[in-house]
Amino acid sequence: MRRPIRPLVPALLAAGALLTGCGGPEPLPEVTPGARPTAEVSAAKPVAAASLGGPGTACALPVSFSLAKAWEPEAVEDPEDPDFAELTRQGPATVRCEVDAKPAGHVGFLRVWTAGKGPARTALEGFVKAEKGSSGASYRETTAGALPAVEVTYTVRSALLDEDKEERAFAVAVPEGVVVVHLAGMDTGEHRAMLPAYELARTTLKLS
Repeated sequence: MRRPIRPLVPALLAAGALLTGCGGPEPLPEVTPGARPTAEVSAAKPVAAASLGGPGTACALPVSFSLAKAWEPEAVEDPEDPDFAELTRQGPATVRCEVDAKPAGHVGFLRVWTAGKGPARTALEGFVKAEKGSSGASYRETTAGALPAVEVTYTVRSALLDEDKEERAFAVAVPEGVVVVHLAGMDTGEHRAMLPAYELARTTLKLS
């Protein structure tokens, strides 16, 4: 049975998706790394192929948003299990859903986390500080759909690659608590190539 693993490293990615689920690992298609755009956000606009978070979708979440074409979501099995807290918790947040970009040709994931009630920025700051090797966090007020949100950009030191890589997340406060949507890629190039899918999620977010 597979368990969600927060660090994003090539060896683990090659082994299969990092989500929990029933059954053994399945064979994976060949992965072609995404383009390496020089701009911070790629100009390409992804095709919205499905919705995530609402009734009947792969993950039951307090919010819903559109997924880019070929991105595959899967709910995290039993995220409250204390035996796997090191893998399923980051600061105040618990991972609920993981969306794999591999079928879309990228090496990375969009993950949805939830935290208790409180200010979105407080939860997001705790989330970033809990990520090993994080630095240079820059926060800004923004929106997620029609909801007020806080977004952060920062870097994480990859011991495996011996380089810093960019990461990004946004948080919204909803009646059930705080929702954090986090984008992580194998390296900065993959991260930037996946930003359009992240922006699609942010701009289409709404309460479930």
